[in-house]
Amino acid sequence: MSAPAAHGSTPAYYIPEPSSWPIKGSIALFFMALGAATWFNGSEAGKWSVLLGFLILVYMMFGWFGQVIGESEGGQYSKKVDTSFRWSMSWFIFSEVMFFAAFFGALFYARALAVPWLSDLEHKLLWPDFSGMWPTAGPNASEKFTPMGPFWLPTINTALLLASGVTITIAHHALKENKRQTLNLFMFFTILLGVVFLACQVYEYAHAYADLNLKLTSGVYGSTFFLLTGFHGFHVTVGAIMLTVILFRCIKGHFKPDHHFAFEAVAWYWHFVDVVWVGLYVVVYWM
Repeated sequence: MSAPAAHGSTPAYYIPEPSSWPIKGSIALFFMALGAATWFNGSEAGKWSVLLGFLILVYMMFGWFGQVIGESEGGQYSKKVDTSFRWSMSWFIFSEVMFFAAFFGALFYARALAVPWLSDLEHKLLWPDFSGMWPTAGPNASEKFTPMGPFWLPTINTALLLASGVTITIAHHALKENKRQTLNLFMFFTILLGVVFLACQVYEYAHAYADLNLKLTSGVYGSTFFLLTGFHGFHVTVGAIMLTVILFRCIKGHFKPDHHFAFEAVAWYWHFVDVVWVGLYVVVYWM
């Protein structure tokens, strides 16, 4: 059911029918959580439960997002709905900012407070050889590691993401000018740069484990390094998937120069991913 039509066939504010997609998503998360808990406790059936939950989640996302796309292309979304989407995406990105702020805060606490505190005079009796210098694995570390520097792979990754921010901006301007070939080409370039970034990060992790002895178990430095860069890599992966969906929609001609918030929302997200990486590059690799 929807509100009365305001202009032509477009309702003043579209209200969809009751949907089963949220229930299906909840079932998927239930199987994933149950499977993870049993898998971590030694049950072989747990991994199959995680896989089942993941497949249900993928089915839910294709179905639910496909329905939303159909509603949009069917002319059901008015300016009020567009404003609602914009506020929703803005709050979602704000929640992501707070997500990474917590991790940056943990890194700051470890470097500026916890590590120096463990090396002060009061704790010299417990750990007389601990200097409290960063990077460190902690006072009881038994294995040495080499910290990850900014050259050259992290710097190359920074250039890749900054370049992807430029390409998606060019694509956005092409969409507003209704230049479809330029739009599709630069959307492809943006996805390609994101995929190359992820490939470089995989290589970086392999290099860290094999050559630097830097692991997730390498104390506070290893845990914060892989936590921050790993979650960022996950966000790049999600962003690349979103960009791919948008590219297919662009190829199908779904967006108009004056009506393309789905494109804008993904562009906002991708720029957020770029900004977070610049912060990571400075704080994790340089400082």
